[in-house]
Amino acid sequence: MMNGIHFQHGDYCITSNKELMQVEAIHKWLSEEAYWSKGIPFHLVKGAFDHSFCVGALYHTEQVGFGRLLTDHCSFGYLADVYVLEAHRGKGIGVAMIKSLFDLDWVKGLRRIMLATRDAQELYKKVGFTALQHPERMMEIVRPGIYQQAM
Repeated sequence: MMNGIHFQHGDYCITSNKELMQVEAIHKWLSEEAYWSKGIPFHLVKGAFDHSFCVGALYHTEQVGFGRLLTDHCSFGYLADVYVLEAHRGKGIGVAMIKSLFDLDWVKGLRRIMLATRDAQELYKKVGFTALQHPERMMEIVRPGIYQQAM
């Protein structure tokens, strides 16, 4: 078991304890609000949650923020599904979640951590992300509409 995260950030609890997180609330936000996963079925969110190292932000017991690291725990990580509910933004919650994740010893040992974002580059620069040094080396397979097909 990798060491975890659990601390207070003002009125918020930042944690990697999945037993405290609410996957139903995470699914609701990802399926209804996130531009990258609109319509994603619950079983896919649950599977991703179960197989990722997750960090969440709770206001009392309400899930108000989330992010997950897809990783082999040795050399590579991909940061995904990071969000903070709009009513709770501007309080440093997103940065606190990501910094606490990146402060874990095993995460510090990852050779590469990547992410994709349409509009949050300034947020991610605060935690050390930069543009790709060699974008010509990167490739992808994109399947738009796949979540509608999975239903």
